[in-house]
Amino acid sequence: MSSKLDVVLGLQWGDEGKGKIVDVLAGRYPAVARFQGGPNAGHSLHFEGHSFVVRSIPSGIFREGSTNIIGNGVVFDPVTFREECGNIAKMGIDPKEKIVISKKASLILPTHRLLDAANEAAAGKGKIGSTLKGIGPTYTDKISRNGLRIGDILAPDFKEKFEKLKNRHLGQIKALNYECDPDQGEKEWMDALEFIKGFKLVDCEFFVNEWLEDKPMLAEGAQGSMLDIDYGSYPFVTSSSTTVGGACTGLGVAPSKIGRVFGIFKAYCTRVGSGPFPTELFDETGEKLRQVGHEFGAVTGRPRRCGWLDLVALKYSVMLNGVTDLIMMKSDCLDDFDTIKVCTEYEVDGQRTSRLPFDISNGIEPVYTEFPGWKSDLSGIRKEEDLPESFKNYIKFMENYLGVPISIISLGPDRDATIER
Repeated sequence: MSSKLDVVLGLQWGDEGKGKIVDVLAGRYPAVARFQGGPNAGHSLHFEGHSFVVRSIPSGIFREGSTNIIGNGVVFDPVTFREECGNIAKMGIDPKEKIVISKKASLILPTHRLLDAANEAAAGKGKIGSTLKGIGPTYTDKISRNGLRIGDILAPDFKEKFEKLKNRHLGQIKALNYECDPDQGEKEWMDALEFIKGFKLVDCEFFVNEWLEDKPMLAEGAQGSMLDIDYGSYPFVTSSSTTVGGACTGLGVAPSKIGRVFGIFKAYCTRVGSGPFPTELFDETGEKLRQVGHEFGAVTGRPRRCGWLDLVALKYSVMLNGVTDLIMMKSDCLDDFDTIKVCTEYEVDGQRTSRLPFDISNGIEPVYTEFPGWKSDLSGIRKEEDLPESFKNYIKFMENYLGVPISIISLGPDRDATIER
């Protein structure tokens, strides 16, 4: 009987703490695969006194004997990847022995980054808050069938293909009246491509399906479900499918191969960049959440917007992904609050609803259910029975509302600060 592809994904607006959980779970899987996103995603790992942020490389890289797959749904920046590999090599890990790369993964060109900046500058106040890593323009080229892929670097006419796409981009940048150096970063990028050729470049769909014939695999998503190109808070979303369906298209597997779906959420909400955020707090409570939770981007360093937990949006994400196991992060960040609120309904045009509306950008008033704070330090607790009663009641309420068990509770950034139920 074949093994299953279990999936870990974020259920909010990203930054839920997926890196830690993949690292925790990766010890049970001989392979971890990234299925979408690019170097705009920063997954933070903390273990044995080390802290590390991975961007393109799957979060299983530090587990002994693991195979790490960069799938075809990923957009790939060779320069960032080479830099990451250099940092990993300093820890005594040979990335060439542990990483395989899909030939069908899309390449981020230096001009994709320039085009990203040009588009954001042209958008002015309407900008989406891009990380300026070239992600959107790369996915645009993929969908419009103009892009280049990893496998193209092996073709004898690659340089001609590159120049054609570069000139296309420069024409678009000129039309946006954006001034730039057309050759910026190109030499470094070409050098990094030579580095990539030293890795195992595979037909990802065959590699993954053959693997699953007798061994399990963990798929790792980037960003979060509320940033999904189809189901997120459009147009303030990322350019890929961040829901479980993206694991099928991003790795080349059938839906029947999906096993458990681990949905990760924070005990409160955060968001980076522009876009609607119904439970956002603009007061001292929001600032307290930001400081206690160290809510600053792992890649960009940008301060994250903070607010109370939104169960309406969370239940929507649980439905979209068929979540089997919920994982709650950063509960310990709420240790010092007298009252903890969760949004259980929206009020829209005087009507209450527990459904996510088509447009959540205007006219939504969150309706909160309040809980007494536990006012005790959770960070050192490692057994469920030692958790305070008020915290257990909080967990029970969420499980009843969402209809899915909370299987893992994270009480700190370290690998060991985890309770499995």
